[in-house]
Amino acid sequence: MEIKLCETQAQREELAQCAKRIWNEYFTDLLSQEQIDYMVERFQSYPALTKAMEQEHYTYFLAYEENELIGYCGVQPREKELFLSKLYLQKSHRGHGIASTLLAQAITFAHEKGCESIILTCNKYNTNSLVVYQHKGFVICDEAVTDIGHGFVMDDYILKLTLS
Repeated sequence: MEIKLCETQAQREELAQCAKRIWNEYFTDLLSQEQIDYMVERFQSYPALTKAMEQEHYTYFLAYEENELIGYCGVQPREKELFLSKLYLQKSHRGHGIASTLLAQAITFAHEKGCESIILTCNKYNTNSLVVYQHKGFVICDEAVTDIGHGFVMDDYILKLTLS
């Protein structure tokens, strides 16, 4: 497994395709297909990823296995916090420690940026991810219902990991 920084147009295109695949295999039990399609277009499409990287200071780490993009992690520094916006893996690669490797990359990046904590949002009904994050030391510190347009909301817990 190799982690690369997303730096090129081709990598962004590959990331958008990977995101669409992952969202359509993972979130079908949590969200309607209509909401998945909307959220992928709004947050994970090539234009959305380009805007996030070029205008909103997001950094994406890409996980490859045998030259195939199998997952990714997107982060955004915010004052003394690092926002862990995205951490997703293809289904066939879950449970092999890759998410832990991507999270370790985010923690290293947070330290490099002088961040004191990492925050993230996680769907309240995404129990598998919530268990993993809590096992890694994240604690639920708040909750939020966010209107994302077109009649959709994100119903999330906010989790925080304090860095030492």
